[in-house]
Amino acid sequence: MHVSMASTVPPRDTSPLIKIETDRRLGHEWDEWDGAPLPNGGDFSTTGTRYFVFTAIGLVLVSALSLVAVFLLAPRIATITDWLPAALYWGIATFAVLSLSWLGLIGAAYLTGRAILPERLAERGLLLKTVYLAWRVGELFGVQRDWTDHAAVVVYDRLALARTRTVSSNELLILIPRCLSRTALDGVLDIARRYDVAAFVATRGQLARRVIRERRPRAVVAVACERDMITGLHDVAGRVPVLGLTMQLPNGPCKDAALDIGKMEEFVKKYLGK
Repeated sequence: MHVSMASTVPPRDTSPLIKIETDRRLGHEWDEWDGAPLPNGGDFSTTGTRYFVFTAIGLVLVSALSLVAVFLLAPRIATITDWLPAALYWGIATFAVLSLSWLGLIGAAYLTGRAILPERLAERGLLLKTVYLAWRVGELFGVQRDWTDHAAVVVYDRLALARTRTVSSNELLILIPRCLSRTALDGVLDIARRYDVAAFVATRGQLARRVIRERRPRAVVAVACERDMITGLHDVAGRVPVLGLTMQLPNGPCKDAALDIGKMEEFVKKYLGK
């Protein structure tokens, strides 16, 4: 076991399940935070509805703006070849139909809890590529990105839970941030001990990626705020299956964060087949 903690923090019994790195700064995803209290006490819990609504609007807007652009530039495009404008119109229409049909299938999987599409066409692939579009559209309607990000994580987890995948305890890794409250950290460590699962406190995204490379887990249960979770899923989910658990931030980002310990245990048990 290797445990390194700041000298001002008293040593604690963490068992051989956890490795702690102490170097950290406020995550870059929150660089613009001005210290004001977060909306709803830092609890952005919601359903997946916002993700679906904003993604659908975004896909329609992308298609519509593309059609307008081709219409305005059609005379010049036609100088290249006469059939090119028509081909572009058909291409845009095909994109709109396919993308909205894909979103409909994701919605059906979300509602039924069934794995309708392969992972690369769902939570570990195309879904993550649409999250940026969703929260950008949400901001156009005055919705803070954390709400949309949380909705996307809810959809992601729902699809991931529908997969039939079990691993042994030594193939599962729990990733948590250093900003958890003492109570939340104790709860996570208790789960790690009881199920004999390795836990790692990652203070930076690069450390999380490093420990995944070193340990090569077959599945990960990750804890983070909505913004860091989306960034982390982009970095990791394509390589290893992940279930993501978001936190509540009653004192702002990166301090005394709380989480649903019951859901954490549910995710661990899901991967262990218990």
